[in-house]
Amino acid sequence: MKYFLIAGEPSGDIHGAHLMHEIKQLDAGADFWFTGGDLMEREGGRMIRHYRYMSFMGIMAVIANLHQVMTNFRLCKKAILDYQPDVIFLIDYPGFNLRIARWAKKKGFRVFMYVSPTVWAWKENRVKTIKKCIDRLFVVLPFEVDFYRRHHYEVYYTGNPVFDVVEDFKEKNDVSRFKEENGLDERPVVALLAGSRKQEIRHLLPVMLRITSFFPDYQFVIAGSSSLPPEVYRPFLKDYPSVRIVYNQTYALLSNAFAAIVTSGTATLETALFNVPEVVVYKMEWPTYLIGRPLVRLTYFSLVNLILNRMAVKELLQFRLFERLLEETRLLLNDASYRESIYTAYKELRLLMQRGAYRRTAALAWEFLQPEKENSSTCLPKTS
Repeated sequence: MKYFLIAGEPSGDIHGAHLMHEIKQLDAGADFWFTGGDLMEREGGRMIRHYRYMSFMGIMAVIANLHQVMTNFRLCKKAILDYQPDVIFLIDYPGFNLRIARWAKKKGFRVFMYVSPTVWAWKENRVKTIKKCIDRLFVVLPFEVDFYRRHHYEVYYTGNPVFDVVEDFKEKNDVSRFKEENGLDERPVVALLAGSRKQEIRHLLPVMLRITSFFPDYQFVIAGSSSLPPEVYRPFLKDYPSVRIVYNQTYALLSNAFAAIVTSGTATLETALFNVPEVVVYKMEWPTYLIGRPLVRLTYFSLVNLILNRMAVKELLQFRLFERLLEETRLLLNDASYRESIYTAYKELRLLMQRGAYRRTAALAWEFLQPEKENSSTCLPKTS
C-alpha cells in the first residue's frame, strides 16, 4: 500500500520513523512519501520536505514565515495528488495537518492522525474538524479517550511512544562514560533542555543560563537539538564558558543528570522516565501569550502533571521566570524530601505507561485499511 506521512518537527520525525518501521513489518509492499526528517528518510521512501523548513512556533513566527508555510501547503497537496496514496497519515503538527485534513477529505482521501491536537486544552472547537476530517485518530495520552467520548467520537489509545523510545535506549546503550567522553568533571550534572525550536531557545535559554553562576558545585550541560545548527546557540554561550553543550546526546545526558530544567513539551515526560527531578519552564512571544492565555482551559501544562492530574513537578510560565527559576532550582538541588516526592510521582507515572505503542498503532491502522484495500481498484483517481 501507499502511505503519505506528514511530520513537521523533530518529534514527528521520531514518531514517523518508528511507524514506518512497524508498518513495514505488516505490509511487505509498503511504499512511503513523506515530509519529515533524517530518521524517516532512513526508513526509505521519498522525502517531499524536511521539517527544518516547516517547524514554526507562535503567531509571530508563522506570520514572519508565511511564504514558507504556503509553499509547504502547495508542495504537500501537489505531492499527494501525484502519489495518490491509500492513506494520509498525519503526525501531530496540528496547525498544518488539520488544514491538510480538510483539503484531503474533500478530495476523497482516507486520513489517519497520530497524536491528538491539544483540543482538551484550548480551541476545543477543533473537535468538529477532527470528527469530520480524521477517519482514525490514535492518541498517546490516556485521558484523551474519555475527552473524545464526551464528544461522541471514538479514538484509539495505543500507549505513549515516549516510554518505548526511552526503554529501548536504556536497554541498548552504555552511558557510563558520558562525562569522560564530553570532558565533564565529577560534579553533579544539571541538564538544560531548552527546546528544539529557535523561538524556544531565544526565549528560554538566556533565563536558564543566568542561574548557572549561582550553583558552582554543579555543572550545567545543554542538550543541543540536532534540528538546529550550532550558530543558534553560540551567541548565548559566549558569556558562560563553563556551560557545556552536547548534540544528539539528550538521553545520555539525562541518564547522567542529577536534575533538569526543561522546556514544556515531550521532554518533560522523557526527563521523568529517566527519573530525573525537574522544573518545567515555558515562555512565548507576548502576542501569542496574550491571545492564547484566555483561551487555555488547563490547570497544568506539562505532560507529567497532565497525565497524573496533579502538580507533581513545578511549572513556571511567562512571568518573573529568572527569580522563580532560581528559587525552584535551589529547592530541586538541595531539598532531599522534595526530590523524594518527585521520585514517588515518577513511580506512579510509570505504572500508567506500557510498551509497544508504535506496534499497536501500526497494527490497528493496518487492520482499519483492510476492507478499503479490497475495493481500492474500483476507486476513481483523485484530482485537483
